[in-house]
Amino acid sequence: MKLPDLPRHSGVFVAGTDTGVGKTLVAGAIARLLRREGRRVGVFKPVATGCRHDREGLVSSDAEFLAWCADCEYPLSVVTPVTYATPAAPAACELVERRAVDLEHIANMYQYVCSVSDVVVVEGIGGVRVPISQGVEVLDLAAAMRLPVVVVARPNLGTINHTLLTVGALRGAGLKVAGVVVSGYNAETADAAVEMAPEIIAEYGDVKILSLLPYDPESNVEAGRLGAGTLEVLDQVDWARIVQG
Repeated sequence: MKLPDLPRHSGVFVAGTDTGVGKTLVAGAIARLLRREGRRVGVFKPVATGCRHDREGLVSSDAEFLAWCADCEYPLSVVTPVTYATPAAPAACELVERRAVDLEHIANMYQYVCSVSDVVVVEGIGGVRVPISQGVEVLDLAAAMRLPVVVVARPNLGTINHTLLTVGALRGAGLKVAGVVVSGYNAETADAAVEMAPEIIAEYGDVKILSLLPYDPESNVEAGRLGAGTLEVLDQVDWARIVQG
């Protein structure tokens, strides 16, 4: 299956080394910080799974959080144009729910988001090799958008391998990796593996560690909360430069 052509726009693609690593929190914080600068910020998550049933249909809590962070004026059905109730990879959801991922619809909604924004913040789903539909992975969506990529990684044991593989896959697809955010980092409890991981990732991956983002109890995506601590740490990154590519 071939992806439709997508417009080129200023922005950033937030990718993860896995599911549950903090992509939505980081993407939302970036959107909020760019919005504070007076920019019209478009947020976009092409596909969401594990959505809840609502009066308006299937709703993603990730989409709600991103829309709130960006002061988004368009509906959640545009923020996330393809939704599934099943908590699985989109390609698996296609089979379980017998409904194909509509790539043309994703392309149309992304084009709309670009048309009404100065800058876009796009969040992937799971890791970059997660299959979206037959022959299409998250990596292919990122490549079609041609945005610089921020990789969100775990702080714990195993993150070196996951992060280096992710960075390698992105670069292999011709994408610029702006850097890595290590999410949930706790310097007080870090053992040798956790403490040394960012340095090793930077050296062996030839990639910049943008931020060591501590766990922030004030931040909660499901509850729609973005803590001051999260914003303060991520505000130290020059996002205005990154989104220009």
